[in-house]
Amino acid sequence: MNRKHTISILVNDQPGVLQRVSGLFGRRGFNIESITVGSSEEAGLSRMVIVSTGDDRTLEQVQKQLYKLIDVIKVVDVSGSPMVGRELGLIKIGADPSVRPEILGIVETFRAAVVDIGPSTLIVQVVGDTDKIDAMIELLKPYGIRELSRTGVTAMTRGSR
Repeated sequence: MNRKHTISILVNDQPGVLQRVSGLFGRRGFNIESITVGSSEEAGLSRMVIVSTGDDRTLEQVQKQLYKLIDVIKVVDVSGSPMVGRELGLIKIGADPSVRPEILGIVETFRAAVVDIGPSTLIVQVVGDTDKIDAMIELLKPYGIRELSRTGVTAMTRGSR
């Protein structure tokens, strides 16, 4: 049965690692829905968080093959544990002064923030889980989304593990 997986991969911070890791997913027929990469708590190591949909058995094979890549240190499917997952969205919308109060009401409801104001546009920043970002986008569509940029999910398991 296919389900969504969030995989955290600790890797050596080296050129080409992202390409090798993402290539492995592609060769196994897994579409990467989002991928984030950044520094980890340890110097010289980066953390990749990949969200993909597929069956458990094939994902288990991908995890085993990831360990065969020379720069992969640790692979954890965090979706199997209680986790905190967050995404950032930047949304540029058409916002003539007459509709700004309505838009600001939506922004406030979602605990988002206006990060740029232009003569006829606003850029809104929203942080939360994927469903929250999706819901805010749907509410802002009637105002005319001019541009949209999302980071993809980054995640950690809850607690001391």
